Parts: sequence; structure tokens; C-alpha cells
Amino acid sequence: MSPETASNIVKLDGVEKHFGAVRALVGVDFMIRSGECIGLVGHNGAGKSTLMHVVAGTLQPSGGRITVGGGIEENYSVVRAQKLGIRCVFQELSLCPNLSVAENTRINHQSLRGLGWRKRAAALIKAKLDEIFPGHDIGASDIVRDLSIGRRQMVEVARAFTVTDDPLDLVILDEPTSSLDARTASQLLAFVRRFVAAGGSCILISHLLGEVLENADRIVVMRDGKVVAADAASAFDRDKLVTAMGGVEPRGRVAAEAAARDREKGALRVRARPARQTDGAELVAREGEIIGLAGLAGHGQTALLLAIFEAAARRRPGIEVTAPVALVAGDRQSDGIFPQWSIAENIGIRSIAKLRNGLLISPQREAELAQYWQRRIKIRTPDIANNILSLSGGNQQKALFARALGSDARIILMDDPMRGVDIGTKLDVYDLLREEARNGRTFLWYTTETEELDNCDHVYVFQSGRIVADLSRGELTEEKVIQSSFAGAS
Repeated sequence: MSPETASNIVKLDGVEKHFGAVRALVGVDFMIRSGECIGLVGHNGAGKSTLMHVVAGTLQPSGGRITVGGGIEENYSVVRAQKLGIRCVFQELSLCPNLSVAENTRINHQSLRGLGWRKRAAALIKAKLDEIFPGHDIGASDIVRDLSIGRRQMVEVARAFTVTDDPLDLVILDEPTSSLDARTASQLLAFVRRFVAAGGSCILISHLLGEVLENADRIVVMRDGKVVAADAASAFDRDKLVTAMGGVEPRGRVAAEAAARDREKGALRVRARPARQTDGAELVAREGEIIGLAGLAGHGQTALLLAIFEAAARRRPGIEVTAPVALVAGDRQSDGIFPQWSIAENIGIRSIAKLRNGLLISPQREAELAQYWQRRIKIRTPDIANNILSLSGGNQQKALFARALGSDARIILMDDPMRGVDIGTKLDVYDLLREEARNGRTFLWYTTETEELDNCDHVYVFQSGRIVADLSRGELTEEKVIQSSFAGAS
């Protein structure tokens, strides 16, 4: 065995994966060595997550060869991958919601058995959470369903890095920062660099290209189920990555267009005061505005959006809503998609009234609505009658946007909706939101990605369930958002 072969953790040769007539992977060659971080990028549906499912053993390839640690694997599986030191944090989180954090940790570690296993599992996960996310407020006895999606993501990541009997050589991180705020994302990426420096390996899948460029040693670009580029990270910049991914034209800073978008103040759409607000600060949104909600994750942004959503149906103290409302959920698996339904049914559920033909829903109207938004928002599917789970995560999120924008809602609430969405789709959605805002729609947009705030007319910063700053376009900077997020914090 050559030294190069010995240093390879995983090597794939000509790997294929077919789902019926759909070729998700087409002759993929891929390799990761000890002590390196590979950045894996590509548009939604490019094959990234499918490839990682093959590496993790959760999908059997239709063809090709898998070599792990220099040995060819004939009956590769997730159990075998675990024994060989390979873990994966998938984009769609896999924690059991009815179990505690400690009990979820036990699932990955069969050696945690006998009297006192809960105590040992709790100590194991707490130590890793402390190491990766210092200052977290997650308890080992917390029930997972009671945690925010950001905290669930933190638990899933920490669990992947815990070690008992099985070795740990490679961790696959599929959009690991998609629900994390800037602080916790920085904590995770700093830990990843330490893990790699100590000889471990990581595969980092992210649609945040700056995140990949700054933290990867090598970058692999996928398009249409194939590897189309692979080189040292230093050989790429943002524009080269975008071009390799499929030629999405870089667009200028959105704020430049927003700054030229001066308009007369429209009619009041939303006036809301957070439940914990003790002073006179309140959120005000008018017709045609895009309003940003910022601050550290879990500080009341989602709670206020949900309160506004509920107030549209029944009056709530401190909240005024003057037009129909739709919600684009960030946690699409729990709060967004109907997993047993088709793509068309998922898009049409918010538009039942206009899809009715007498007492029944017209399949033709439902299909026409879905096909219109499939074209407009570029949902990648051969048939909108397919099940929603046939779509990649990013395309599922597009379907949620289509549901909201295809409805009669004049107020669109967006709860960190760009999780797992590629750069090309983001730019298309930004354009679509600005077009809809010009046509009078109002958007309230909570985001953990600071650069997305450039799209907003003004931004409310939250801390501990309260609005602590209202920043206009002209005074909006990342530094001011961060300063406001921590102002007065103990």
C-alpha cells in the first residue's frame, strides 16, 4: 500500500447513483485525505448531499467503487462507516424530537449501556458542547422538540464529534451553520480548524462561499451530478467558484439598489411589540417594505413572527395586522412541508379558495399554479406531481416560497428561510422579493446571514426578546448589528 493510499480516508471511483430515470451521480471520482478540510459546493440538486449519503453509507451506489482506509468496501453501510470512523451531520437534522439531548447521544454510542448510562451520555455531550460552543445554554436533559432549530443543529454537530469506542476520522458537515447566528457559526468553524489541525478530516458543504473559501484546504465543485472542478482553495475566489458552479452572474451589493428605492411611506401593514418589551420600541412595517429582523439566534425574532402570524387570524394585545399573512418557515421539516403530499399540493395549500371548483379542489388549477411558480422560482423537478421529498432541500424551500408568493397574502413572514439554499437561488429570490415589494407586498425577514440584511429597508435588532435597535438603510453595518446584539448583555 502506497503512502498516498494509506493517507486516504475515503476514495470513490466512478460512483453512480440513479433514482429511477434520474441520475443523481454520474461517474463521480472523489477523495479525502487525513488532516484536510474539503469544501464541497454546487447549486441545489447538483448531487452534493447524495454523494455524502454514499460516503456515510446511508445510500448504496448504483455503480462504482468505494475504498475506505485503503480497503475496498463490498458491503458498505452506515454501521460499517461508523466503525471506520465516519460520521455525518445531514442538512435535514436526524435527532429524535421526543428524546432528551443525552438520550439522542446514546443512539450513536452503543457502549453507553448499563446502570448510569444517562449520566455518562449527559457528561459526554455536555463536554463536547462546551468545547465547540462555549457559553451555550443547552442542558443534557432538555427534550429536543423544545429546542430551537439552531440549538438542535448545535446538538447534532456536537454529537457527531463525540467519541467512545469507535474511532473518529472524518465528519461530514452538510450546511452545518445554516441555522446558526454569526457567533455560534464562528465557534463551530474555529473548532473544525482545530479538529483538522489535529489530524482529523472534514467535508464542509455550504452555500456560504466565503465560509468555504476561508476554511477549506481543497474545494470540489459539483454540477448536474458530476465533479466539474477540484483544486486547492487558494486557487479559487468567489467569482471563480460561482462560474464553476454554473455561471451565475455576480450582482452588485443589493443595498446600492435599495438606496435608490426611496418611496413615499405606504399604508401600515404591521405594528407589533414583543411580549418582553418594557419600553416604547415596536416594529412597524408598511406597504412595500422589506423589514429585517436581526440579532443572535433565539432572541425573540421567531417568536414575534409567529405572534404576528397568529394575530392575523385573531386579535392579540400589542399587535396590529391589516392584511392577509403567509409564513415561509425556516425549519421546513417540522413547520413547512407536508411530507406525504406532492409538490403541487404543497404549493397550493395556502391558495385553497382560488383552486376550488365547487366543493372540490380542481387538479387542473392546482397544477397550473404549481407549474407557474415552478418556472418562476426554478424548482428543479421533472414532474410537479412527484412527492415533495423527491426534491433537494433547497428546492423544497423554493416550494415554500412558491406557496407563500402564490397566495393572496400581502404580508410575507420569513423565518430564516434561506437554510440550504444555493447562491444562485438566493440571488433569484432576492430579485423576486424586491419585485414583489415594488408591487406592494410587505416582507418581515428574520435572517442569521448578516449579508442578507442588505436587502432590507431597515432592520430591527433583537436581544433577550426585546427590540434594542432600529437601523435604517444608511446606518446599517455588520458592526452595528453585532454591537446592538450584545449591548447591555451581561
